[in-house]
Amino acid sequence: MHPSRRSFLAGSAATLSFGGSTLKLRAAETDSRFVLILLRGAMDGLNVVVPYGDANLKTWRPGLVLPEPGQPNGLSDLGGFWGLHPSLKAAYLLYSANDLLPIQCVAGPNRSRSHFEAQDMLEIGAEHRMTSGWLNRIAGALPPNPNCDAAFTMNAMTPLILHGPAPTITWDPFHARARTSPGFYDSIVAMHADDPLTGAEIADGLKERRYIDRVLSGISYDGLSPGFPRLARAAARLLAAPDGPRLAELDLDGWDTHSDQAPRLAESLRKLDEGIGVLRADLAAVWPKTVILIVTEFGRTVRQNGTTGTDHGTGTAALLMGGGVAGGRVLVDWPGLRQDQLFEDRDLQPTLDIRAVTKGLLGPHFGLSVGELATVFPDSESITPKPGLLRV
Repeated sequence: MHPSRRSFLAGSAATLSFGGSTLKLRAAETDSRFVLILLRGAMDGLNVVVPYGDANLKTWRPGLVLPEPGQPNGLSDLGGFWGLHPSLKAAYLLYSANDLLPIQCVAGPNRSRSHFEAQDMLEIGAEHRMTSGWLNRIAGALPPNPNCDAAFTMNAMTPLILHGPAPTITWDPFHARARTSPGFYDSIVAMHADDPLTGAEIADGLKERRYIDRVLSGISYDGLSPGFPRLARAAARLLAAPDGPRLAELDLDGWDTHSDQAPRLAESLRKLDEGIGVLRADLAAVWPKTVILIVTEFGRTVRQNGTTGTDHGTGTAALLMGGGVAGGRVLVDWPGLRQDQLFEDRDLQPTLDIRAVTKGLLGPHFGLSVGELATVFPDSESITPKPGLLRV
């Protein structure tokens, strides 16, 4: 028996790729939007949400300390003690509008300093191995949208965070559109229209291609840098569509700064910030219903290394933004940077589990119950949802 279109849409996801950055999407019967941006490679949170008020910072990082707020090319002030990296200009505008909540000293479910293991556990959302990812489980907790054609994938491989019972279609629309004429898919449908076994299924499946072509038709990337900013524009166009997807996951690589961290991190943050600005502008009509969470697999060492970089660490920063976010402040339980306050004598001590943030965010944002959150993040009963992340 072939699955119905409605049951197929209930578990479909999508992935879109722009050289080094990728986007995954999921449609659901809800008007709330959620975007997860995963910074792969381990972003140095101490150089992004910077505790310039802690005198120990200069001791550990003499070659990485940024000028304080008010100085040329200095940090953007986050209310004293804290500063935001100067490359994050669009993000700072969100902070000034109380739409950005910087979160410091977070960590994933485990304490591995292996990129592969830490990313896996972050995407699984648990302290033990599973075959599904937590975004797939979120998708399963939301009711499907029977009217939405945006059930698709646009990448060669499905990331672990989307593994699970929800089936995924693989397709790269940018390459596909370049290879085919406008009537190509209609011809395929017409050729199989009389086949009682495959005709309806082929027509049904190709609706997804036509849907993406329709939503992204006429989209302009003029003036945007290649990679992540252009991906953000496509993501925003799809998320803003009344019948479009409601869950998106974007990847951005290039955060493993073992050497020459200052210029490399500044450039990565510039690309991220340009994408943030695009998302804010292009999602303006639905911004009050949109939440964006930016995370990375782990932080970096408190001490700079011999090549003016940092090595794999533990605690790091996350950024939460959106029209419903209770921002304009820094969320942190600050452990300090004295030698005796470091994790394993080298790293920023994590004081907040990223699952507490995700639970505290997605529960009220999507109306998920405690039981549903327990299914999304299994064996996490001791991880209490962080309250107060969204405006009441």
